[in-house]
Amino acid sequence: MKVLAIDTSASPASAALVENQKIIGEFFINTKLTHSQTIMPMVESLLNCCETKLEDVDVLAVSAGPGSFTGIRIGIAAIKGMAYGAEKKCVPVSTLEAMAYCHLYHNGIVCSVMDARCNQVYNGLFRVENGKVIRLCPDRAISIDDLIKELENVHENIILVGDGAELCNKAMAQTPVCAQLAPFNVRFQNASAVAFAAEIQALEGKTISSKELMPVYLRLPQAERELKKKQEAKNS
Repeated sequence: MKVLAIDTSASPASAALVENQKIIGEFFINTKLTHSQTIMPMVESLLNCCETKLEDVDVLAVSAGPGSFTGIRIGIAAIKGMAYGAEKKCVPVSTLEAMAYCHLYHNGIVCSVMDARCNQVYNGLFRVENGKVIRLCPDRAISIDDLIKELENVHENIILVGDGAELCNKAMAQTPVCAQLAPFNVRFQNASAVAFAAEIQALEGKTISSKELMPVYLRLPQAERELKKKQEAKNS
């Protein structure tokens, strides 16, 4: 199975072509340009370099969230457009779950954390055993303090990944939690990991149409949260 995947859930953007869990090609960029400027040229260059046409791809995948609200929308829109035009099935992949696929060598717990501000993180916990990823909880927005309390009861090797990993690692310094920070070069999400997760889901029949593909937000954007607070204060 050949999977074309993109990730635009954070500051960097990446695109990857994977076949049968083998990376055929991957492009990664981290510039000040917006994802709307970089992702489609990146996909086009990737396919050209891999001598692959879009119609030769079996499934299109994208990190559907959580993450940057704008970045996620751009990624979803890009995959929707390509999938609709080429009549391809889609696989939305949790950004947090994709991070666990960067650590298939690890036997233990992968704690994926993305900085959600206000002393909160977007979090997912996964157990990796013999190269397989097992989800332990749903994706969630959780306070760092509550996450630490939960991890204090975990007696397995814990590796922290994501752009909130360093933040959590510092907060855990004076606690009983035994966690280590993932090396910088494999700490963050990328498109090939999205493709690895998507290929497994696709083989299990977990694909959707381009029309069904939607972003996943674990909480409302800041502007909507502030508006909600004003409305609640007005009605109280």
